[in-house]
Amino acid sequence: MHIPVLLEESTDLLLGNGGKLYVDCTIGLGGHTRRILEKNPQAFVIGIDRDPYALEMAQESLKDFEGRYSLYHANFSDLDQVLKMEGLSQVDGFLFDLGVSMLQLKSPRGFSFQRDEPLDMRMNPEDRLSAYQVVNNYSERDLERIFKEYGEEPYAKRIARAIVLARAKKPIETTLELVEIITSLLPYKGGRIHPATRVFQAIRIEVNEELKSLEIALRKTLDFLRSGGRVVVISFHSLEDRIVKNFIKTHLKPLTKKPITPTMEEVKKNPASRSAKLRAGEKP
Repeated sequence: MHIPVLLEESTDLLLGNGGKLYVDCTIGLGGHTRRILEKNPQAFVIGIDRDPYALEMAQESLKDFEGRYSLYHANFSDLDQVLKMEGLSQVDGFLFDLGVSMLQLKSPRGFSFQRDEPLDMRMNPEDRLSAYQVVNNYSERDLERIFKEYGEEPYAKRIARAIVLARAKKPIETTLELVEIITSLLPYKGGRIHPATRVFQAIRIEVNEELKSLEIALRKTLDFLRSGGRVVVISFHSLEDRIVKNFIKTHLKPLTKKPITPTMEEVKKNPASRSAKLRAGEKP
């Protein structure tokens, strides 16, 4: 269901310091953790994910490695609490695989604009804020702001205005209702980028506080990394990559002069990997 992106490159970098104790901050379905445990028979992985459905599937995927991992339902911005529960003060590395998994895109939670689903977009269904609340309750100014900041949408103002006018008649309840509002302004003429792509990205980031959580989590890794410990991050859009690049440049010794990107062969096998960028750094 979900193919791990840059699997060999990310796990090779993470394990390159000869350590044994690692944290997979976005364990998802367990693909990267499985490869870590296969490559290093001495490794133990603490897996974190905010999506309880992903954790259930990770548990099943990793059953051959019982006793060599532990799983936590948490936001990676709370990684310090997770490690304290494990009784740990130092680890050898952190892995982050950002973005939305195929499990989430195919679940009926409104992440995709290609199917008619309720506006939700919560990675953790227990979280308070949903896409429905953003679309129907945010002011026109706030909608414009998140479309600009998180979606880098050039038509943010027009789209925000159209949403406010539409919801004045009736609440906007489903993904396709939102898509119709966007495409009424910006008709889809084919090609790779659908007009709804940036708006959906922006709403998802807002609902899940993705950028804020990333900044908090990266900062917290510094308190637990041993000397020589590594942070490896796979990001999928420029906003994430900018945060990661600045963090590594400021706090770590970069292990990647330029971001590592998928080979043409990987993109051919897994088109969802095409925008991935891998950066890594090591604590002096």
